[in-house]
Amino acid sequence: MPKRVLIADDNAIVRNTVKNFLTMEMDVVCEEAADGSEAVEHANQSKPDLIILDFAMPKMSGAEAAQALKRSMPEVPIVLYTLFEIPIKMVRDIGFDAVVSKPNGITKLAECVRRLL
Repeated sequence: MPKRVLIADDNAIVRNTVKNFLTMEMDVVCEEAADGSEAVEHANQSKPDLIILDFAMPKMSGAEAAQALKRSMPEVPIVLYTLFEIPIKMVRDIGFDAVVSKPNGITKLAECVRRLL
């Protein structure tokens, strides 16, 4: 049975690119959210196996979404996929299990997702 991954990014092109790449590379079904608030709502309903969050999103930031999600589903890994340089201690304190820089590419993200799933 395929694992379910929730991708939350306010950029539809990023969401679509990540979704297409992950579904080609591994046995996953990807769901999408356009902001942090939508990600929390969607995750609480669908219970994904892994969540990918952008940091800067409208309505609720990736940091706020990660904190809310860790309270309701602490066992689900959350990956921060961002353009921003964020100190690793801050990343861990917020509740992210891993961080991948967008400039490092989608291949690094897929490796991270594979490892965490």
